[in-house]
Amino acid sequence: MTTLFYNLDSDAALAAQICTTLSAEAGTLEMRHFPDGESYVRIHDSCQSRPCVVFCNLFHPDNKLLRLLFLADTLHELGASQVILVTPYLAYMRQDKRFHEGECVSSVPFARLLSQAFDGLITIDPHLHRYASLSEIYTIPTEVVSAAPLIATWIQQHIANPVLIGPDSESEQWVSHVAELANAPFQILEKERFGDYQVSVSLPELAPYHDHQPVLVDDIISSGRTMLETIAHLDRAGLPRTTAIGVHGIFAGSAYAQLSEKAQVVTTDCIPHISNQIETSGALAATIRQLQSDLSKS
Repeated sequence: MTTLFYNLDSDAALAAQICTTLSAEAGTLEMRHFPDGESYVRIHDSCQSRPCVVFCNLFHPDNKLLRLLFLADTLHELGASQVILVTPYLAYMRQDKRFHEGECVSSVPFARLLSQAFDGLITIDPHLHRYASLSEIYTIPTEVVSAAPLIATWIQQHIANPVLIGPDSESEQWVSHVAELANAPFQILEKERFGDYQVSVSLPELAPYHDHQPVLVDDIISSGRTMLETIAHLDRAGLPRTTAIGVHGIFAGSAYAQLSEKAQVVTTDCIPHISNQIETSGALAATIRQLQSDLSKS
């Protein structure tokens, strides 16, 4: 049966692209708040025995989570054959350790909530630091779309003679993969973090790359401090203007304004932003089809 596709409070353009690529039917939702602030959710479609996809980008998740859980529960109650969550940015993955006594390791209860609500989950390059895979905390089938091939293709099409630079040792495996796909050399820096907005970055070995275009690559651009310090090193070394590429452009505070003064800033369309240049809809749609097939067989 034709897939029903629901977009909950997220990027309308990306959702429409995915829905069209899937040849899905756009579902109709009615959502509002009662006078006391509680949420009202109504589905205006027949869901019986139909596969459903819920697109909800969990950037700023606290404003979306309750309606998301209500929607998933209602779809199951109305007889949907499967309910898959597609969230290009998967929230709460960075909180993966108890640093101080009494802290909530929020990635765990968040994963439990989504695992109880959905039959499967698709995301793009979640922040896997202390977890080897999503299966360590999610109990439903999960699929990770890698942005590396998409970034590598963009670099090949737009950057002549690039050298890729990763901000820290955590990024080495990922940046090396992009570099391999783009057929480009790479350097990995060492980073020490002193707080949310204070970082120290080691100076990369630049001598062999003075005729290369520096391309910084990271999964998340949040405060931008790591990239700003690295760009300053590259500028002092006399390299050409830097291109800074991020999968998830969060850009807290004035991060984008500061970065765009110093470098060309490019992101995927995981989070809607003026810097979006790398499309993800095709890769997401292909992964949705695969997971739907896998769930149908199980």
